[in-house]
Amino acid sequence: MTTVREACMQMLIDRDMSTIFGNPGSTELPMLAELPAEISYVLALQEASAVGIADGFAQASGKPALVNLHTAPGLGNGMGAIFNAQANRAPLVILAGQQHRSLLTLQANLANRDATRMPHPLVKWSYEPPCAQDVPHALARAIHAAALPPKGPTMLSVPMDDWEQEVEREDHLALQLSRAVSHAGAPDSRTLDELARALDDAATPALVAGPDIDASGGWEAAIALAERQRLPVYATPAPGGGRLGFPEAHPLFQGILPPAVGPVAEALAGHDFVLVAGSSVFPYYPNVEGPLLAETTRLVAITSDPDEAARAPMGDAIVADVALTLAALSERCRQSDRSAPAARPAPEAMPPSDPMNASSALRALASVFPEDGIAVLEAPSATLALRNQLRLSRPGSYYFSAGGGLGFGIAAAIGVQMAQPSRPVVCVLGEGSAQYAIQSLWTAATYKVPVTYLVLRNDEYSILKWFAMMENVSGAPGLDLPALDCVALAQAYGVSAHRADGVEHLTHLLSQAIDAPGPRLVEVGVAPGMALI
Repeated sequence: MTTVREACMQMLIDRDMSTIFGNPGSTELPMLAELPAEISYVLALQEASAVGIADGFAQASGKPALVNLHTAPGLGNGMGAIFNAQANRAPLVILAGQQHRSLLTLQANLANRDATRMPHPLVKWSYEPPCAQDVPHALARAIHAAALPPKGPTMLSVPMDDWEQEVEREDHLALQLSRAVSHAGAPDSRTLDELARALDDAATPALVAGPDIDASGGWEAAIALAERQRLPVYATPAPGGGRLGFPEAHPLFQGILPPAVGPVAEALAGHDFVLVAGSSVFPYYPNVEGPLLAETTRLVAITSDPDEAARAPMGDAIVADVALTLAALSERCRQSDRSAPAARPAPEAMPPSDPMNASSALRALASVFPEDGIAVLEAPSATLALRNQLRLSRPGSYYFSAGGGLGFGIAAAIGVQMAQPSRPVVCVLGEGSAQYAIQSLWTAATYKVPVTYLVLRNDEYSILKWFAMMENVSGAPGLDLPALDCVALAQAYGVSAHRADGVEHLTHLLSQAIDAPGPRLVEVGVAPGMALI
C-alpha cells in the first residue's frame, strides 16, 4: 500500500514541484523522512526567508512553489512574507505541520489551535484534512487553487502522524494525482469589439501597464497594441507595481504614474480614454486627495481578479486573462494615424558629490548591468532612480514587493536566481530593508546561488522621512540607522562582501560580482533622501 507521504511526494515530482523551501520543526520531520532523490530541500534559517525565497522562485518560474513551515510559530513568523506573496500574486503552497491528532483536543504544546483561520485573509484557501487519507487530495486542491488566477498563496495544515498512514483507495489516488486544471478566459467578441471601437475613436488614449501583463505572458501583446494604436504608455504606480508590464526603454513609454489619488488623476487628465491592463485601479499610497479622474476621461480596466474589478473606485472593468485580451484587442484595432508621443529623454547623470547620490550608484550599476539581467529591488527611496537608470526592457526582468512589507528583496532574489539560472540577478536594497530577512544570505552562500547584492547605505530610513514630510509629521523616533555594517554581516554568513569607495570602485566591484560563481555583496555609502532620476 502507498503511504500519504509517498503519494504526496510523487504528486510534487509529477507536477514539477521538486524543490521544497522551508525551515523545518519537530512537527514536520515525519513528512521529510527519506525524501526521494528527485526532491531537494532548500533550507532557510527563518520562516520569513523561506517564504520570500519561494515567492521569488514562484514568480520567476511561473509555477507553484512549496513552502514547509513549522506549525503555529513558524506560520506566524512567515506571515509578513505571506502578506507580500499575496500582493505579488505568487502561487505558493504553504504546507504547515500540526501536532499529533490525538493531542489536538488537549491543545498540547505546538498544536495550532485554529490552523485554518490563522493565515486569513492572506491566503486564497486554507484547510486541515479531517483524516489522513484526505491529505493527498487536499494537497492537489491547494496546488490548483494557488495556480488559478488570481494566483496566490494557499495553506494546508497536516498533523504529524498522518504521513505514515496508508491511502485506502488507490484508484481514487491515481485520479487525484493525474488531474490537470487550467484557465484561459478571454472576453466575448462583443465586449472586445466595443473596446476596440473606443480605442479607435479616442483622440488622446493611453495605456497603463500593470504587473499582470508580465505574469500572464502578455508582454508582446502589450507592445503590439501600443504600437498599433500609438499609445503613450505609463507604468502603474510604483508601490503596487511588483513587475514591469512594458519595456521601459521603448519610445512609447512615458514613465511611472504617481502613487496617490490626486496626482494620478492629474497625470492622466490629458487623455480622453485610459486602458489599464493587469493592474488594480490604482495601488494608492500615500493619501493625497483630489479627483479620482478628470471628468473628460473614460477608464476601462482589464484584470484577471474579480475582486480587483469590483473594488475599483471608478471606470469599467473586464475580468479576463490579460495576455489573451490584449492580443485579441490588438487584432481588432485599426492601425492608428495619431502622432506618436515624444520619447522620454535619456537618463540623466548626477553631478559628483560626497557621499554619492543613489542615482549615481545606480548609473554605475546600469553601466555594467547585463542585457538579460534581472533586478530585484527593495530600496524604496531609490525605486524611481533604479527604473530611470536601468530602463529594463525584457520580460521577467524586475521584481519588487507589491505589498510594501520589507524583507522581500534579499530573500526573493535567491528564488528568482534559482528559477532563472542562466540570467544574472542583481538585488538592490537598503541597509535597513536588508535586516528583515538577513538570514537569507546564509542560504545564498550555502547553495552557492550567484546573486549580486548592492546595498545603498544612507544611515537612515529615507522613505519614512519622506513620508513624514508628506504627512506633516515631525519628531518621529527610530528613523536613523547608525552603525549597520552589511559587509560584516554578509561575511559572517559566508558571502564575499566589499565596500565601494567612489563611482569607479563601485563599477569595478559590481562588474566582478556579476561575473562571480557565487553570491557577492557590495555596499556603498549614498546621500540620504529620495533619489528620483
